[in-house]
Amino acid sequence: MAEASTQQVGSHTGRIWLKSYPPGVPAEIAPLAYSSIGAFFDHAVAQHSWRPAFTCMGKSLTFHDLDTHSARIGAWLQSLGLAKGDRVAVMMPNILPNPVIVYGILRAGFTVVNVNPLYTPRELEHQLVDAGAKAIFVLENFSHTVEQVIARTAVKHVVVARMGDMLGLKGVIVNSVVRHVKKLVPAWSLPGHISFRTVLSKGATLPFTRPNVMQGDIAFLQYTGGTTGISKGAALTHANLLSNMAQMALWLETAFQRKPRPESLTFMCALPLYHIFALTVNSLMGLATGGNNILIPNPRDIPAFVKELGKYRTNIFPGLNTLFNALLNNPEFRKLDFSSLILTFGGGMAVQRPVADRWLELTGCPIHEGYGLSETSPVATANRLDTDHFTGTIGMPLPSTEVEIRDEEGHRLPVGEVGEICIRGPQVMAGYWKRPEETAKAIAPDEFFRTGDIGFMNADGLTKIVDRKKDMILVSGFNVFPNEIEEVAVTHPGILECAAIGIADPHSGEAVKLFVVRKDPNLTEEEVKRHCALNLTNYKRPRYVEFRDELPKSNVGKILRKDLRG
Repeated sequence: MAEASTQQVGSHTGRIWLKSYPPGVPAEIAPLAYSSIGAFFDHAVAQHSWRPAFTCMGKSLTFHDLDTHSARIGAWLQSLGLAKGDRVAVMMPNILPNPVIVYGILRAGFTVVNVNPLYTPRELEHQLVDAGAKAIFVLENFSHTVEQVIARTAVKHVVVARMGDMLGLKGVIVNSVVRHVKKLVPAWSLPGHISFRTVLSKGATLPFTRPNVMQGDIAFLQYTGGTTGISKGAALTHANLLSNMAQMALWLETAFQRKPRPESLTFMCALPLYHIFALTVNSLMGLATGGNNILIPNPRDIPAFVKELGKYRTNIFPGLNTLFNALLNNPEFRKLDFSSLILTFGGGMAVQRPVADRWLELTGCPIHEGYGLSETSPVATANRLDTDHFTGTIGMPLPSTEVEIRDEEGHRLPVGEVGEICIRGPQVMAGYWKRPEETAKAIAPDEFFRTGDIGFMNADGLTKIVDRKKDMILVSGFNVFPNEIEEVAVTHPGILECAAIGIADPHSGEAVKLFVVRKDPNLTEEEVKRHCALNLTNYKRPRYVEFRDELPKSNVGKILRKDLRG
């Protein structure tokens, strides 16, 4: 499917969303000007050499630094005798070595396998074996996990980094605190491993050769979260990512209609770089715009995160509903200066209207919701960025992207009818790594990707997700969508967060159960039910309410309903 990278999506007939496009945004992206992310990287460095590219814990790397260090990583990897396209895993949070390593791998002609550092040994082993990874870069905090599985994988080279690497003298203190005060490094033993700092110094003495990487070559194996079954590697080509960057660049320009573009852009990077959202919207778009990404290693520590936010004039803030909600409930966050904020971009899960309303009221900057998946590099649709209007939808397809709503047989449904959201465009993956049967199930013969999300398109070409197929609750033959229940419930001032699932019921087949995290400690089950009864028809109302201190979340902050289902 790599050739899809340059295909035009054909006639504009039926693409009703084009009438809703912001002025000046074309229906199609231009043909790609670069053969690979590495080639684009060289162009970005030439343009922005002395600008900061990434900042973490007060230390910045310029584009020139990023170029120098990533070339050393690339040279060292090439010296190992790896073949072009070999997979190299990266298992670390948002710290400065992360982008240096990722761009080093890509520039050297290899494929990046992003790994969640919080994976259990079982999850890590599956991913390393499935990808056939030959090498891994890991933060020492997670080396004990690698130790437990490495013998059963193809990994031959292990590079261990430390939190303080690349922070200069401050790094010595950081490493000491991480190891001895916070005790965040469990004992580990990986015979034959090499330190990240040693790799950088060795790489400086080795030749770096620019490989012949083509648009159709695989840049990333981006593993799906496994929420719909076994975790699969979405094979994302260089063309997929370059196309999504081009699409987003056109869309981003319209945000500067609301507020003028500053001389240089500052991105807040609180979402983990191993996740497709931050990988593209933060790291790659930072490259494309000459922007500086402020890396937050642990956004779950909201007080520490708020302190960092206060140090920078952030222009672009990608995030999830849960993160925005947590910040809004922090008193110190409400004292910050938001005058520099131009774009708040919401994705990963539905943005709830009450959260969006409060964010706009506090910051003066609306949350613009978009939509995508690992399989679409990720952004497929977005709302207009030149307006304050919160639509409650995922917006319209980006340039060169088509969205169709299809029934179970794959037939296109009329405007307003609910079915599966299907996407075609140059950002759609080449397929699932070594899983032709799964690829055939996911990508129709006409190249439309079946997302597994259920929704409808309105007359303006805006798409509304009603839920995932698997999360749908069937009550007495009626379809009930958890998103709707949750959106109603969180309008109660005593509710901080909630999640709805279906549980077996002898009378109706399934009944709705609502898990609630209280904001008001005195909130009762009866109050929750009464509130829902005011806003939901009878069969949609929660029959059971369970209070929890917290809800299970993925490392990106997405509420995991599957864990609540048990």
